[in-house]
Amino acid sequence: MTLIYYLYILQSEKTGVYYIGQTNDLERRLNEHNNPKGTKFTNRHYPWILKASFEVGDDRSIALKVEHHIKKQKSKKYINELIERGSIDQIINNIVNP
Repeated sequence: MTLIYYLYILQSEKTGVYYIGQTNDLERRLNEHNNPKGTKFTNRHYPWILKASFEVGDDRSIALKVEHHIKKQKSKKYINELIERGSIDQIINNIVNP
């Protein structure tokens, strides 16, 4: 069975901060973020709502590179534009075909 990976964007209902991640199971990850254990970043800002999710494909390394690219921008404006655009195809294309 081939796993499909997703890039997801969460927003804290409490603080408004964004969280970017990748997973092959969106429902499980959202549940984990909203059931805090320990003192991790996501635990301080829950509850989280899913703002966007994007299918990346079956290569986790590409999903990780996309996640890293978005986090590296350190820009709420950039994240908002991705949410509004509803696509990360250009980012994926730039990673796959540099």
